[in-house]
Amino acid sequence: MDDWIDLRSDTVTRPTAAMRAAMLAAAVGDDVYGDDPTVNALQARLADELGFEAGLFLPSGTQSNLVALMAHCARGDEYLVGMDAHTYKYEGGGAAVLGSIQPQPIPQADDGTLPLDAVERAIKPDDPHFARTRLLCLENTWHGRPLPPDYLAQARALCDRRGLALHLDGARLYNAAVAGGVDARAITRHFDSVSVCLSKGLGAPVGSVLVGSRALVGVARRWRKVLGGGMRQAGILAAAGLHALDHHVARLADDHARAARLAAALRGLPRIAAVAQHTNMVFVEVPRERLPHLRAAMEARRVRLALGESPQLRLVLHLDVDDAGVQRVAEGFAALAA
Repeated sequence: MDDWIDLRSDTVTRPTAAMRAAMLAAAVGDDVYGDDPTVNALQARLADELGFEAGLFLPSGTQSNLVALMAHCARGDEYLVGMDAHTYKYEGGGAAVLGSIQPQPIPQADDGTLPLDAVERAIKPDDPHFARTRLLCLENTWHGRPLPPDYLAQARALCDRRGLALHLDGARLYNAAVAGGVDARAITRHFDSVSVCLSKGLGAPVGSVLVGSRALVGVARRWRKVLGGGMRQAGILAAAGLHALDHHVARLADDHARAARLAAALRGLPRIAAVAQHTNMVFVEVPRERLPHLRAAMEARRVRLALGESPQLRLVLHLDVDDAGVQRVAEGFAALAA
């Protein structure tokens, strides 16, 4: 195994030895027939823990969100979503391309919330000139920021009043829960459906779970098959998710603490204009002309960053980055500032 420190995303995590052992020992069946016991156990566990009737294991968060949107919305319907939300901006336009669902993007506030007055103004009247507004989609965390609990309650109240369903892209749901010191159900209780990613901070190699009502998950299961997401002996993968839920949730606090230490080390360095930290993410702004120097400094220390042309950088901490790794990253930025 190489000794690179990879801060491009928390999707780069590799299964631990204990997780690999759990995968090796997994009981399996054919999940398309519904008889993989480990998949069934994962689906039932997350549904129960998050307060829903049923769950569905999918290969990716993108597909999990997509089947949720297609289960909530029919052809010609509309969903309201943040202009910078993952489901709108980074999932290939799947809702429109494959679901014939119109997205109505709304500019997000700095904390990731969608201003509820703007949400309400965006709801279309019942008129054949317009797509039918059916769903509001939120994301938690957003750029590492947990959505405020009182905001979630207010969004739920708005959806109830206006007859909308409420879906959560909870790719980093457990980061939000750990940061807030609450059980994840305190967040998910406001939603009609939630997509939970297992392959980010939780460290599983692949997979997300969609939870919701039994009827909604039944529709989503059909769309999963249509989209090519039916998997056979998927218990090998589901076992990694179960291991992650058992062993990798509380330790997310370690990632948050290391992100805070990294941000503290970078604040005040010359040539670095801005540093912010939210949960497991650190956001840094480096002058564009210094980016080649930063690349060289990091490569010399075997550190991978998501470096392109933008001066705004996101550094993502995860279970494969320890205290020594944080120190190496800090040293690279210090060399840039020297």
